[in-house]
Amino acid sequence: MKKIALAADHGGYAMKEFVAGYLMANGYEFTDLGCNSEASVDYPDFAHPLATAIQNGDAELGFAFCGSANGITMTLNRHKGVRAAICWQKELASLARAHNNANICSMPGRFINEQTAAEIVDAFLNTQFEGGRHTQRVEKIEL
Repeated sequence: MKKIALAADHGGYAMKEFVAGYLMANGYEFTDLGCNSEASVDYPDFAHPLATAIQNGDAELGFAFCGSANGITMTLNRHKGVRAAICWQKELASLARAHNNANICSMPGRFINEQTAAEIVDAFLNTQFEGGRHTQRVEKIEL
């Protein structure tokens, strides 16, 4: 079973809570790194612990949520070894894993519905990195 971690700001809180319930209902264990309400917070305060969990091996994969998914993803991708991809459709989640070896799926909590989020979660968790020609490209990401 993959080690999974979740993080969100207030704009993604409701979607994080939905995904947490979805994961639980489907037998996945995960760590919830917050936030814990819709009270206004700063997304870096939750992105950095998620990125650190990936870097330290405390989580293999993560899900991040904010209103647009932009801010939290920008913060996550500042960390070495983190490849966060914004996904608003299941196809993007599959490609992010298969072609980019993404280890965090960021979702825009204000722009997708729960059914789409569930499809994205399934796609992200059930797609493997293809390697091959994509390996060389992924290796060129870090500076």
